Amino acid sequence: MPEERRMEILSVLEALEDLIDSGVSVPFTGKCVVNRDEILDIIQDIRLKLPDDLKQAQWIKEERERILAEAQQEADNIVKNAEGTIAAMVDEHEISRRAYEQADAIIFNAKKNAREIRLGTREYADDVLNKVEEILEDTLEVIKSNRDELK
Repeated sequence: MPEERRMEILSVLEALEDLIDSGVSVPFTGKCVVNRDEILDIIQDIRLKLPDDLKQAQWIKEERERILAEAQQEADNIVKNAEGTIAAMVDEHEISRRAYEQADAIIFNAKKNAREIRLGTREYADDVLNKVEEILEDTLEVIKSNRDELK
């Protein structure tokens, strides 16, 4: 969640706290009377701000899938080019032997690079999704805490 968005949500939650703090206390009950419409407006504002975070999480997931698809395509192209290089070489004994050795090395390196790209991409996407999950959990905890205070 961008810092600006997080600050907006925190600001709205502070407004909710202020509204509850300024409520009229009901003697001997530990409860207070607050303006229902104002509370509902603030909750609506929170709802309007949270979907952006959910959309961002969806975008991150789609971006991860796109990056993985690009990495796979790049790996496939590298392998295809390597196979094309093998097919194009002259089939004489020594030249062929060298060509096959080089082709195997190219294919091995291409597969290794593709695997590293996929792993790195997955780790990056997982890290980003973890961060978004942490932020959403923190926000949910604040909301639950505020709801508990309302009760």
